[in-house]
Amino acid sequence: MSERGGLSFIQAQDGTLVIRLLGAWSLKAGIPSAADVQGKVASTGISRRVAFDSRELTSWDSSVLTFLVEVSELCRQRGIPMDREGLPLGVQKLLALAEAVPERKGARRDVAEASFLERIGTSTLGLAGSAKEMLAFLGDMTVTFLALFRLKAHYRASDLFLLIQQCGAQALPIVTLISFLVGVILAFVGAVQLKQFGAQIYVADLVGIAMMREMGAMMTGIIMAGRTGAAFAAQIGTMKVTQEVDALTTAGFSPLEFLVLPRVMALIAMMPLLCLYANFVGVIGGAVIGVGMLDLSWTTYFNETANAISLTDISGGVFKASVYGVLIALSGCLRGLQCGNSSSAVGDAATSAVVTGIVAIVMACGIFAVVFYILGI
Repeated sequence: MSERGGLSFIQAQDGTLVIRLLGAWSLKAGIPSAADVQGKVASTGISRRVAFDSRELTSWDSSVLTFLVEVSELCRQRGIPMDREGLPLGVQKLLALAEAVPERKGARRDVAEASFLERIGTSTLGLAGSAKEMLAFLGDMTVTFLALFRLKAHYRASDLFLLIQQCGAQALPIVTLISFLVGVILAFVGAVQLKQFGAQIYVADLVGIAMMREMGAMMTGIIMAGRTGAAFAAQIGTMKVTQEVDALTTAGFSPLEFLVLPRVMALIAMMPLLCLYANFVGVIGGAVIGVGMLDLSWTTYFNETANAISLTDISGGVFKASVYGVLIALSGCLRGLQCGNSSSAVGDAATSAVVTGIVAIVMACGIFAVVFYILGI
């Protein structure tokens, strides 16, 4: 008697192939392969009948059923009758139950690898669909803003004030840290070069102009895209998964007015203030390097910064920050509304919102650079 499940074959005189099941069959210990039966059938040319002898089968689990299903399929393909009388009664019942409902034709589809042109076509169609959805969303938001200007938009003022708090006051710690470090980095990089020419005083000009015109607005936008844009997408995506968005539509409320509009308004209101704050903190960071590394006084540094920057630099950065706020809010809300109906889709929507927001900010920054250059600003 075998300790582990095994097979042996007996060739009867009437052409019947008797398969003997030996020992203890278990998935943990491993089971023989149905390929052994196929090889035996092919070598002997059996065409009459396949039978079983399980008298030496000590124990078994679902591994026996798996083996017998494969043997049954082999016999069906070759047109050989399979006699199940020699199997344990429990195995016979389970085998009959497994074959009670035949597999639907075409249920198992071989997934063929798509060709290169097919992948390009699929990607192109996906991009076209995304562009269409984005344009439709922008059109709907334009109509929503027109309703706001006509005082016909429906949203809760309490939601707007809560969003303003979340987008403004609660974002100050991370904006403070990043803006200070950006100012320090700009000042340090400039100091290393300018100190060689004895022009270290111009570090104040470098930090002030860079923060006011570009870095303050851009870094604030990137921070808010990762912090607030992702939050918007997750919040609206979760509401879509729980069918709250559908409930709003059924109740006669526009999701764009009730959910998207307050978020866009909150970021439009807070981004300029956060930008001004980031500019100030960045200048402080540059002053730390100027005073500590270049032996400049605080008064000298701030006087040089004030002489270097203009109201045009400040207003240009604030205007950029407002536009970045619109892009972040629209990206987060769009991805939230596009969210699927599963929990994993919420995470995908948040990730996509961050990527979309940052890409939109960088593209807008490039466009602003060209336009400001043409206008001589």
